[in-house]
Amino acid sequence: MKGRRWLVALLVLVVLGVGGWQVFQRYWYYLPGIMASLRDPVGPNQPVTWQAGPQAPASGSRSPNVIVILADDLGWNDLTFNGGGVAGGAVPTPRINSIGADGITFTQAYAGNATCAPSRAAIMTGRYATRFGFEFTPAPKSFSKLISTFNSGATTPSLYYADREKDIPADLAVPTSEVMIGQMMKSRSYHTLMLGKWHLGGTDATQPHVRGFDEALAFYDGASMFLPEGDPNVVNSKQEFDPIDKFLWPNLAFAVRYNGGKRFTPDVYMTDYLGREAVRAIEANKNRPFFMYLSFNAPHTPLQALKSDYDALASIKDHRLRVYGAMIRALDRNVGLVLDALKTQGLEENTLVIFTSDNGGANYIGLPDINKPFRGWKATFFEGGIHVPFFLKWPAKLAKAQRYDQAVGHVDIFATAAAAAAAEAPKDRVLDGVDLARVISDPAKGAAHKSLYWRSGDYKVLLAGDWKLQTSERPDKVWLHNLRNDPTEQKNLADAMPQKVAELKAELAAIDAQQAKPLWPTLLEAPVRIDHPLGSPNGKDDEFIYWAN
Repeated sequence: MKGRRWLVALLVLVVLGVGGWQVFQRYWYYLPGIMASLRDPVGPNQPVTWQAGPQAPASGSRSPNVIVILADDLGWNDLTFNGGGVAGGAVPTPRINSIGADGITFTQAYAGNATCAPSRAAIMTGRYATRFGFEFTPAPKSFSKLISTFNSGATTPSLYYADREKDIPADLAVPTSEVMIGQMMKSRSYHTLMLGKWHLGGTDATQPHVRGFDEALAFYDGASMFLPEGDPNVVNSKQEFDPIDKFLWPNLAFAVRYNGGKRFTPDVYMTDYLGREAVRAIEANKNRPFFMYLSFNAPHTPLQALKSDYDALASIKDHRLRVYGAMIRALDRNVGLVLDALKTQGLEENTLVIFTSDNGGANYIGLPDINKPFRGWKATFFEGGIHVPFFLKWPAKLAKAQRYDQAVGHVDIFATAAAAAAAEAPKDRVLDGVDLARVISDPAKGAAHKSLYWRSGDYKVLLAGDWKLQTSERPDKVWLHNLRNDPTEQKNLADAMPQKVAELKAELAAIDAQQAKPLWPTLLEAPVRIDHPLGSPNGKDDEFIYWAN
């Protein structure tokens, strides 16, 4: 709170009119954080006491535990699993890699969306988020307005629709009519646990502890500080060219809350805090089946590294890349702590562990190689935005060191968890996912999906077999790629193959017609260059998409 006192003073100046207008014009986007601190102050650290299960396990066979570990904005090239890694492999990720090595690697795995919240909604429901109108990422109006004042790197401007502000609801949340994965697991007497980033609603009716989780140690917004900016144990990297970064630093808190209680400060670096508390939750639940959704916010901005991790990467000379690499190092360490806890408690064999990222790496951190070799970034439906790492491990049921080379998606996590728990999935709605354990065990049944679909405003995509069609109204463009022959989307075949375009457009339109109207209108359309990150020079021939939000 101390670090925000001067911000409160600025607000007072505005109210009193002492140079207030000039201050407001320069610092108006600080107000959301100031108001949140006043309305919902952050208290000191509170130890969390996880609800303890029985003293001994029940006799007979036990249902498998299920753990979903989600990274935030992890790039395809951030892991060393495929021979890459941050700074040419200078940041090994052996613990994350081990999930794939000891289980199944899905080489053609796709995020539910190209941005955080709709992708998480797909994981939680097993449905395209557009089926229930959760099409855009929840963000404050001030966030969208600030981004619209910047040129995001393309040669065309951002667009802001101020006349739509009146139509934005107070809580940008997944509708309570949707059945979430925690609710389904509770129906089979699982103890359900959620840790980390939620981003799917923040009211009394939409917080995680009332949306299927017995216990939730969470922050509800789309990002969080990893430590206070001035903490002696943190190393920061700020990107002056990035309006998102400009918004996050003054407005984010270093805080969590347990089961909807008051916000309080973690006692260590956020990634280490979530990893440690996940281990403690596993220990408390070792004698009963549990479902855990462990939602790390690393390596999402703000870029903040633990000093010890930063110091360990002295071979990386670029400061921003070194901070980013240190964040990946912390993420890998804490995934390892969770895996070690399962082994220590004798739970490793009968626990289904899934690891993935909510979407691809972001252009706005200005690092060019995070999604290599793919084109595109978070907020685009090029492979760099939606082609994500995806590993599954279940030693008691699935053989290790397997590969599955056909398309799967985040929508499959719900069905996979349901099948593992012998839970009955909802039958009164369309589910878009399949049980991946069955697909792996019975490859004769063919591909997991005939097609996968994405939409964000007027930007729509269909993946059907090897063919991927992207259509956009702004810019008015069609991209057609054959991913078997051209996995990095270098050659646009749209002009050369009009019949294939027409065929896929018809299939895309049929799926699109099944989706719901967005729950709220888009306020912002911002250009995102496909081939260059933010902070790099503009080129007049740069291809781009418009991200609607």
